[in-house]
Amino acid sequence: MSLAIEQFLCRSDNFGVLVHDRKSGQTLLIDAPEEAAINAAIERTGWTPTLLLTTHHHFDHVDANLSMKKRYSLKIIGPKAEKDKIPGIDRAVSDGDMIDFAGHPIKVISTPGHTAGHISFYFTKDAIAFTGDTLFALGCGRLFECKPPVMLESLKKLARLPLETTIYCGHEYTLSNAEFALTVDPTNSALVDRVKSIRALRAANEATLPTRLVDEMATNPFMRWHDKALRKNLDMEGATDEEVFAELRKRKDLF
Repeated sequence: MSLAIEQFLCRSDNFGVLVHDRKSGQTLLIDAPEEAAINAAIERTGWTPTLLLTTHHHFDHVDANLSMKKRYSLKIIGPKAEKDKIPGIDRAVSDGDMIDFAGHPIKVISTPGHTAGHISFYFTKDAIAFTGDTLFALGCGRLFECKPPVMLESLKKLARLPLETTIYCGHEYTLSNAEFALTVDPTNSALVDRVKSIRALRAANEATLPTRLVDEMATNPFMRWHDKALRKNLDMEGATDEEVFAELRKRKDLF
């Protein structure tokens, strides 16, 4: 694969990501949570970005937009539905729009729920998705601007991506998500095994991301609203998908 990816911690638990095409030497940045951390990653790798892809308008994802634009003269692409809230935006995109990065097609997927205009970026030839604060490892984003059915539909979109897709998320929330997942899906042996690995990674202060869609479909309760065992654990065997998802999100909010 011609892509190289550098994931790095920003702020307390955000992730920034540099995506570098080895053939062309071009680099893009996914979200801009913190200027110092991004500059350190650029200096460390030697990759200077010319493009910034923004998933949503929250401060901890756009804080360094203007400083990055000023320093590197990069182009900023973000969600059309939030264009007035994305600092320095040059191009506003919507569901289904395509972005070309050094010959790598990137499909824009509208994934509202966490915010009303949130988007995700899917590298179609590379099977890599950047889901911001929509889909997390073993979790999903809080519903600040939308109702549960909206987020559920966004997760269903992501669930239709190829199972081998590698998922990069906006935050290191995996351990907390894992502990919650065990409370609603304790009979899931794949989850139990995964939680052990996650605890070991965090004890060693190592990142739990990226993740894979196939693993999320098997262990993430927010991607398993249809699962009979999970529904039984919730005592919601006859409920709708929307009711199951809403109950999961309610419990996580109170966890």
